[in-house]
Amino acid sequence: MNCEAARPLLHAYVDGELDLVKSLELEAHVSSCPACTHEQTSLRALRTAFANSTLYHDAPAQLRRRVRTAVRDARRAEAGRGITFLHLGWAGAAAAAVLLISLTVRAVLPFGSAPGDLMAREVVDDHLRSLTQNHLTDVLSTNQHTVKPWFDGKLSFAPPVKDFAAEGFPLVGGRLDYLDNRPAAAIVYRRRQHIINLFISPAPHANDSAPLSQVRAGYNIVEWTRSEMRFWAVSSLNAGELSHFAQIVRNETS
Repeated sequence: MNCEAARPLLHAYVDGELDLVKSLELEAHVSSCPACTHEQTSLRALRTAFANSTLYHDAPAQLRRRVRTAVRDARRAEAGRGITFLHLGWAGAAAAAVLLISLTVRAVLPFGSAPGDLMAREVVDDHLRSLTQNHLTDVLSTNQHTVKPWFDGKLSFAPPVKDFAAEGFPLVGGRLDYLDNRPAAAIVYRRRQHIINLFISPAPHANDSAPLSQVRAGYNIVEWTRSEMRFWAVSSLNAGELSHFAQIVRNETS
């Protein structure tokens, strides 16, 4: 895949609308193309910015009626002819443009989504990518004293790494990942046949918070903040066991 083929797919990729085959092809290209990497980063940043619901305001009822009337009148006037912006009058063209922009932006950037919802979607995407690309770990070890030092110099913070084999959640390893376009630690654990990705990123000045559970695309997620770090645990493991794991990790984080 080259840039010409990749760029039209970036919007769909950022929105999670590509199938697995196309996603993998695109990721392989983006990983070696600075230009497409920059464009993808820009799209994610724009999507995150517009996810703030305070940026969206419903149009007044009077304006909506005027737009609908302008579009209806333009359609009537152009009945039987090919409708193009050259044929539309000023009011019809403006109305069509407003509607097109509104529909396009709302399709690409869901204004009703809170930043936390976008992050939940991103951690699930990263979790799935680690499984489908066979890139679960950069450092494969059940020894916390091997995994923890591996992150030295790779992150601006020191993620807590502990083995919870005694509690039924053995350590598998770790890898460098990204959340919100920033480097993050991914600590990998196992519970029977289920993989748990524990994502950790810095959260300066954030207050500690209790674990909060949710479900995204069939995967269970638990999110909490502790010691100015944000944690996301994601797995196909059932919600009760994942919450138990999250509580163990939280209790062990000073």
